[in-house]
Amino acid sequence: MRKVPTLRQERALLASGARLVAGMDEVGRGALAGPVSVGVVVVDATTRTGPKGVADSKLLTPGARETIAPAVRRWAVAWGVGHAGPAEIDEVGIIAALRLAGRRALAQVRQVCGDVDVVVLDGKHNWLSTPALDLFAAADAPEDDLPEPAVRTLIKADMTCTSVAAASVLAKVERDAILVELAQRHPEYAWDQNKGYSAKAHMDALGLHGPTPQHRRSWNLPGTAASVG
Repeated sequence: MRKVPTLRQERALLASGARLVAGMDEVGRGALAGPVSVGVVVVDATTRTGPKGVADSKLLTPGARETIAPAVRRWAVAWGVGHAGPAEIDEVGIIAALRLAGRRALAQVRQVCGDVDVVVLDGKHNWLSTPALDLFAAADAPEDDLPEPAVRTLIKADMTCTSVAAASVLAKVERDAILVELAQRHPEYAWDQNKGYSAKAHMDALGLHGPTPQHRRSWNLPGTAASVG
């Protein structure tokens, strides 16, 4: 039986003094095309148990995600989805692009509820916080005036924390919609089906047609001249 995520972690942080806690998760990190997208869902002390069926987006069918997403948006104190495009990924690298998308998502919720105090981040690596500046990291400094929230990393948070699972659903729904739209411009890559990941149809099209502006050209794209050389 699938484990149902709860607000236990979020409520513990709220009890310790946080006013607003945000769950955050990313999708598209391993894709070859399209943006990397970061969802954020904010809860507070008044937030009740999450909508029925909320779970890590990878465990849900596309139809289930589409059904649950509106309920998540109504339930959350605030929510947002930020994106970093392929050109940005090529320019700054995937970790800095994740940070950029995450801060864009936080900027969206700021307009609704103000700055969050703590972000619960899925996994064990804190890619959201800006690293200490040095000569090489100076270009990676935030381009906004957002304060740095405290970050709590938690392995499998997308399966155990309702806010993180909800964020993953919103990010997946929004990114999938972007790839479906992009597929209309580049139908040969079948992005409406594979969402920019390395499915066979996508790989075959890369070998035949080469990369588009929606591909992460700094990556070792299979079937292209760059991957052979």
